[in-house]
Amino acid sequence: MTMRHLYGAGPGDIAAYDTDRLRAEFLVEGLFRPGELNFVYTHVDRMILGGACPTDAPLGFGDGGEIGTEHFLSAREMGIANLGGAGSVTVDGQKFRLENRDVLYVGRGGREITLASDDPKNPAWFYMNSVPAGADIPHRLVTKTEAKPLELGEERRANKRTLRMYIHPQVAPSCLLLMGITDLAPGSIWNTMPPHLHERRMEAYLYFDLAAEDRVVHLMGRPERTRHLMVANGDAVLSPAWSIHMGAGTGPYAFVWGMTGENQAYGDVDPVSVASLR
Repeated sequence: MTMRHLYGAGPGDIAAYDTDRLRAEFLVEGLFRPGELNFVYTHVDRMILGGACPTDAPLGFGDGGEIGTEHFLSAREMGIANLGGAGSVTVDGQKFRLENRDVLYVGRGGREITLASDDPKNPAWFYMNSVPAGADIPHRLVTKTEAKPLELGEERRANKRTLRMYIHPQVAPSCLLLMGITDLAPGSIWNTMPPHLHERRMEAYLYFDLAAEDRVVHLMGRPERTRHLMVANGDAVLSPAWSIHMGAGTGPYAFVWGMTGENQAYGDVDPVSVASLR
């Protein structure tokens, strides 16, 4: 298991960042390497992003030495989304089978987590978001069919998409974590359009199902001074509360969104008009 740290930046800092510095602070690459388990600890609301791609042998974790607690989830909760082939997650002996686009909520107090793929030639991609938690909530598997879908956008604006809520008060409760998956309709390219800010929550995007030659142009920063990141398949972007977050793809793609902060009110946002962006 590897764990690296990102410390984040304020809105006044990034004006002077070149491309390499911007990517170093906000882009998370290399989460899904065959046979590896990788984590990134960000000081943006202390969210941990993780990726696991088990092949011939299961991958496991549970020790909290890297984060100063007895166990990894002694004071945390976690969402685990499977973005690849079928697999399983075992939490303290309780086994959950995850198909593609299923999400497992793991409550505070889980001690030993093991991740495995059904077929090493078609491995699972387990993507993890973990945030501090102040309550014990039971583990729960949420399948794609159990998620709550919202149809958003318009075909004529190339932003038609289906947003599915998985870890959300209306589907599966948590302490502070929200997590879901958004799929764009064929021919649409824009996500989270029009853009917005949510001062009371941060967000992380994980882009997936992109072809190797495609990229998502992810726009971030303050509305009056936007910046962009070129994002490849399996890359994640950190979006602090002060930053907009939206993107357009050069080909088909989907993304996982994860949030944490002061509340779980999905509609607690401050809209930003496209015409005001610079």
